Amino acid sequence: MRAAGPGARQALSLVLLLLWGPGAATSDSAPPLFNVSLDVAPELRWLPVLQRYDLDFLRSTMEHVLRDLVPVWVHSVIRKAAGELEHLLPEPFTREIRGMCDFLSLSLADCLLVNLAYESMAFCTSIVAQDSRGRIYHGRNLDYPYGNFLRNLTVDVLFLKNEQIAFAGTTFIGYVGLWTGQSPHKFTISGDERDKGWWWENMIAALFQRHSPVSWLVRNTLSESESFEAAVYKLAKTPLIADVYFIVGGVFPREGVVITRNRGGPADIWPLDPLNGAWFRVETNYDHWKPAPEKDDRRTPAIKALNATGQANLSLEALYRVLSVVPVYNRNTIYTTVMSAANPEKYTTRIRNLG
Repeated sequence: MRAAGPGARQALSLVLLLLWGPGAATSDSAPPLFNVSLDVAPELRWLPVLQRYDLDFLRSTMEHVLRDLVPVWVHSVIRKAAGELEHLLPEPFTREIRGMCDFLSLSLADCLLVNLAYESMAFCTSIVAQDSRGRIYHGRNLDYPYGNFLRNLTVDVLFLKNEQIAFAGTTFIGYVGLWTGQSPHKFTISGDERDKGWWWENMIAALFQRHSPVSWLVRNTLSESESFEAAVYKLAKTPLIADVYFIVGGVFPREGVVITRNRGGPADIWPLDPLNGAWFRVETNYDHWKPAPEKDDRRTPAIKALNATGQANLSLEALYRVLSVVPVYNRNTIYTTVMSAANPEKYTTRIRNLG
């Protein structure tokens, strides 16, 4: 991906039309593409992005999230503890959140809660795979309730250091973390929720123990890790506020893995094993060693579609088609991203609208 400039949005749309061809759903579209400079003070980084949106719409959306996802008692606790949490939570995230809140005339507690609430319901499908030439591909669907407004908040972001792309990701306006991202020529990451109960269980205690929100760890890893191996280690070992699945792809053969996380550390490491026929790994929201529930089995259709595609025919376009198979692609799918760290310019996100 390149830094966004004049006409970048139109050019990206044209590329997508050429890439996916006439079979692509006309209701699907590329999200807006923004630059966020990490050389700018954290409080100011997101303001040029916010200025492109209707502020009343952003406020009403955040209020909707708070009303529907955050229990009243959690809201009360965080409001009382917001000042202390601001000093406990890692930078630059709290300063970025504070800058956005001040711009939107919202309280720090409300903005923190919106960011934490988004951590709770990322029902997703992620795939990492290796083709017959040893090239690594990574794709994901992010499924989330309240898609009608989240689709309007989905953006691709290029994070710049010294005017160069340090890493890229897909996120929602007002949300400083990343569930999907790429460090060019190093690795790609996606995160899928691991459902272990209500999201606020032990969350507050974990925050006060300085455990990381999941999406903040993804972004930190993209920013700081210098290799696939370093990224896997950081994602596996860093204490978290919630259980999760991390899916990581690299640039060399066999660099693909699913990390099943408990809050304190790894529960399982599940790497690619192409020499023994395991050229892909599919992760939804359930432990891979257990059967997928019949009521939400996205795993089996994805595996069938990958086997039908074949390792020799794997490509980003083919992976996108796999992620478009129903119910892998469903009414809660907000966006689909396909990426390959060895070819960072091909990072592509499409906002999905299943008719």
